[in-house]
Amino acid sequence: MDEDALSRDDVIGKVCLTRDTLATHPKGFSGWARLMEVDPDEEVQGEIHLRLEVVPGTRACRLRCSVLEARDLAPKDRNGASDPFVRVRYNGRMQETSIVKKSCYPRWNETFEFELEEGAAEALCVEAWDWDLVSRNDFLGKVVFNVQRLWAAQQEEGWFRLQPDQSKRRREEGNLGSLQLEVRLRDETVLPSGCYQPLVQLLCREVKLGTQGPGQLIPLIEETTSTECRQDVATTLLKLFLGQGLAKDFLDLLFQLELGRTNEANTLFRSNSLASKSMESFLKVAGMRYLHGVLGPIIDKVFEEKKYVELDPSKVEVKDVGCSGLHRPQTEAEVLEQSAQTLRSHLGALLSALTRSVRACPAVVRATFRQLFRRVRERFPSAQDENLPFIAVTSFLCLRFISPAIMAPKLFHLRERHADARTSRTLLLLAKVRDCGRRREMPRWVLNKGPYLDCVVFPTGSRKASWLATGGPERGQHGHAGFQGQGGVDGTTATHSAPGRGPAKGLHHQTGGHPGERGIKGKGPLMSSSFKKLYFSLTTEALSFAKTPSSKKSTLIKLANIRAAEKVEEKSFSSSHVMQVIYTDDVGRPQTAYLQCKCVNELNQWLSALRKVSINNTGLLRSYHPGVFRGDKWSCCHQRDKTDLGCDKTRSRVTLQEWNDPLDHDLEAQLIYRHLLGVEATLREKHQQLRAGPKTGAVPTGPGEALGDPLAQLLQVLQDLREAHRASLAGSPRSEPSRLLELQT
Repeated sequence: MDEDALSRDDVIGKVCLTRDTLATHPKGFSGWARLMEVDPDEEVQGEIHLRLEVVPGTRACRLRCSVLEARDLAPKDRNGASDPFVRVRYNGRMQETSIVKKSCYPRWNETFEFELEEGAAEALCVEAWDWDLVSRNDFLGKVVFNVQRLWAAQQEEGWFRLQPDQSKRRREEGNLGSLQLEVRLRDETVLPSGCYQPLVQLLCREVKLGTQGPGQLIPLIEETTSTECRQDVATTLLKLFLGQGLAKDFLDLLFQLELGRTNEANTLFRSNSLASKSMESFLKVAGMRYLHGVLGPIIDKVFEEKKYVELDPSKVEVKDVGCSGLHRPQTEAEVLEQSAQTLRSHLGALLSALTRSVRACPAVVRATFRQLFRRVRERFPSAQDENLPFIAVTSFLCLRFISPAIMAPKLFHLRERHADARTSRTLLLLAKVRDCGRRREMPRWVLNKGPYLDCVVFPTGSRKASWLATGGPERGQHGHAGFQGQGGVDGTTATHSAPGRGPAKGLHHQTGGHPGERGIKGKGPLMSSSFKKLYFSLTTEALSFAKTPSSKKSTLIKLANIRAAEKVEEKSFSSSHVMQVIYTDDVGRPQTAYLQCKCVNELNQWLSALRKVSINNTGLLRSYHPGVFRGDKWSCCHQRDKTDLGCDKTRSRVTLQEWNDPLDHDLEAQLIYRHLLGVEATLREKHQQLRAGPKTGAVPTGPGEALGDPLAQLLQVLQDLREAHRASLAGSPRSEPSRLLELQT
């Protein structure tokens, strides 16, 4: 798309990847794809409800086509809706339904008949169109039926997906450009929880026993995991153990394994091992809210100010300064000094935020850092390595978490868009100054302050030292902040925490569901001004909202009472970023809350989160109204019965994969099973080697003989899960799997 500030965005081109195409790339599609012309006749959506019958007639049989209703049609008009009608064609004859004004969910209930000649090869074509008074009608989609098949079946009824019109020959539009994409489609069948319990219990037992246990399943998993999928495996294992309350124990086991094979202190946690990847995933899962609280205001200020910052003399851009015609070129020294001042200001704010954030750091994160600190000190107890525990903590917290978030805030959900070139340079310099705090040649008083005070120290003769050291004076000015930072490191590795409230969302709210509600009366569209600005918070128990982020008085919607979370038609509120939460109050009466989000990304994030936390609720709705009941009818389908069944189907399982997703224990176990299944041959080979060892006992041949052999137990569990999947495909009544179709782009 080409963004336009005042008018509608222009379409440049599109890339289409079919499901069959993605199925031929198990590891995902990666590469450049050419943009194609966007033909309006190919951009269709929605479904149509038809009933087709072959009925006997006096002279010949007749084909009866009943056009009942349609849903989720493409909005073609400026008002966010369409004026749809249906055109039915057969054997040279054409009949049309009436026009339903301003609706993407029309209902016709009209029937047409055609004479049916035995053996006729003509197809029945049902087309949906948007009626326009002045310009030509817009195509909405079509469905084509084989009449011979209908003759054999005599009757067919159901919802049919509208298909594009691909009869026109595509004209050449020249080179529209290309998009570089990485797309992966993952199709998983998730079994009931009981099927995964043996696998989960086996892995949890290994973690609880730690390095003192008889098995080495975790080292084997690391050994058999390739570099390209290590991050995915680490994230899945981390989430699995986090859900079992064993995240700290799992990471502690990885710390011990990593330290056990590290001889040189300078190489500690430098590689992309399972320990490093798991720790990165842990910080993103458990510490993202903390990161947003600390970095959010500083990153926002950098983006808003857009000041020019450059410390490298070879890259300085000299510009004119002054006013009233007294312009003079700014000297290089002035640019460097102003840049240093700007950087000191941002760094000072960051240090101050970090020193105040100790209690906000999650307890499980601090406990994990405390354990890491102890393990490193036990492994390297000599006086010359006394700073190594601090370096280990800051290498994860700073180098692998805070600094990457500074350099790429969008990837950490701190900003909705990537930074421009100037802002990106400022963020890079700020992150580099912070990264220098990890260097091992620094004195202990600096290292002790780890993530809260960083000195720019480079080896003598380093090229970077000559210009990046411009940030040096800042350290003396903020010495007191650095002293507070010592408590910050110790506090970050402590095991207690103070309760805190999560960040609030600025949304708008309006309740619905009863006659006479404020804002629902009248016949015209409701505008954005009809909403009140409220701050929302989603927890594991309820969706709450209040007038201010710090307000003690808030209204709650219990998650157990949510029946659906869906989008609202654009025409309903003259906004395309409105969603609705349908729920029941404490006495069981239906209620609807309409929430207006800032953008489409925020809309989808809230829909995804609410659907995930309510996916197992009883009484979830199968249909809903995407409009509002205004005046005496629904704005979407124009039905006058307020309690009428919804005109569109709910989408409770259509979600995003977000960093703050609730844990899905069954899915994580399924993904681990899928990975282990891929390396099963290697595991069996390893088991054969262990069985052939001189100190190995009898060879286990079945589940009963494998009790003391964790690897044999693991292989048996994999076999049982394989049989459970086969049973689910065969339709076994004892297995009721769920289907997960995940698209990563």
